[in-house]
Amino acid sequence: MSALSPVLKQATPVLAVRGEGVHLYDESGRAHLDFTAGIGVTSTGHCHPRVVAAAQEQVGRLVHGQYTTVMHQPLLTLTERLGDVLPAGLDSLFFVNSGSEAVEAAMRLAKQATGRPNIVAFQGGFHGRTMAAASMTTSATKFRSGYGPLMPGVALAPFPNAFHYGWDEETATRFALRELDQLLATVTAPADTAAFIVEPVLGEGGYVPANTAFLRGLRERADRHGILLILDEVQTGFGRTGRFWGHDHFDGRPDIVVTAKGLASGFPLSAIAAPTALMEKAWPGSQGGTYGGNAVACAAAIATLDVIQDEKLVENAAARGAQLFAGLREVAAAYPAGEGRAGIGDVRGLGLMAGTEFTGADGEPDGATAGRVHAAAVERGLLLLTCGTQGQVVRMIPPLVV
Repeated sequence: MSALSPVLKQATPVLAVRGEGVHLYDESGRAHLDFTAGIGVTSTGHCHPRVVAAAQEQVGRLVHGQYTTVMHQPLLTLTERLGDVLPAGLDSLFFVNSGSEAVEAAMRLAKQATGRPNIVAFQGGFHGRTMAAASMTTSATKFRSGYGPLMPGVALAPFPNAFHYGWDEETATRFALRELDQLLATVTAPADTAAFIVEPVLGEGGYVPANTAFLRGLRERADRHGILLILDEVQTGFGRTGRFWGHDHFDGRPDIVVTAKGLASGFPLSAIAAPTALMEKAWPGSQGGTYGGNAVACAAAIATLDVIQDEKLVENAAARGAQLFAGLREVAAAYPAGEGRAGIGDVRGLGLMAGTEFTGADGEPDGATAGRVHAAAVERGLLLLTCGTQGQVVRMIPPLVV
């Protein structure tokens, strides 16, 4: 008798049999308020009727039209529709299945377009579990340990994580940019650096937002040295942060955007977007794949865009996020960490991407308490996740329909 790998560990003990909106239902019929959204995937909620109808209709027409063999209309329509929401100038798209695949496609494009071998990633970032993506991931050692050596050519620079350093945001940002300059002077020369890759909000790294000065600093250095700026919007995109893209909060201007997760409300679909002049520098044969741009996933993504627009879900994410953060900060004020006392050290994030960091009496990350809070919430019917290097951050990432 076969079984799932024993290494796979569930965050909750729930056996879900059906989902509707913001709830998952187990075998007994008990409703669980799902503030995980499949790790940010079910953006329009579980089984939104319009997404379901679009997928059902497409299943009856064409399930798989391999897009380097034949073309299908859902892919063409989705490509056109994404032009309405993509950052200005990013008018060329390549579709794959997962965030990791899209990150690797972005990295491959950057290297081929520039002819340069190196990538600069930022400490605490999560970009995926496949070899190249894991080589750029430093949110925790569990994603990159035990199968090295990893891909060479990745240099790491600090992210302006003010709480981690114990500084204000301005000081942390000056430090991060100064260390990036030092990296370009000592580790990877600008002439060897193809791209910077960064999340607008660290995801697995603890829900730490970037800021305008930091992204502007990256943009200025990228322009000065002919380096490309890749923004990994896998978790932050499609309205999650209360703006359509996470970088919209910070006046970001990417050369390549990576998107996945909420793109198709639960169907496997991801993409990179870049200017045509940049995308056409990819080498022939370097873009492809069996399942990328699946017809059913594309139909679901088109319906997802319709629902986000018609139900004003970006605006809802901003409003409900403000409400959520007000409540979380009230709780934090009642259980503060500091002066030798364990408790809540920080509440941070953007929109419906909210993290509460627990610290011990010694001021160090307190993953044990975060784990107990997480488990207690599950017992009460609220499904949450943890993140951060020590699992010390309890994160809330509900569907945008909440």
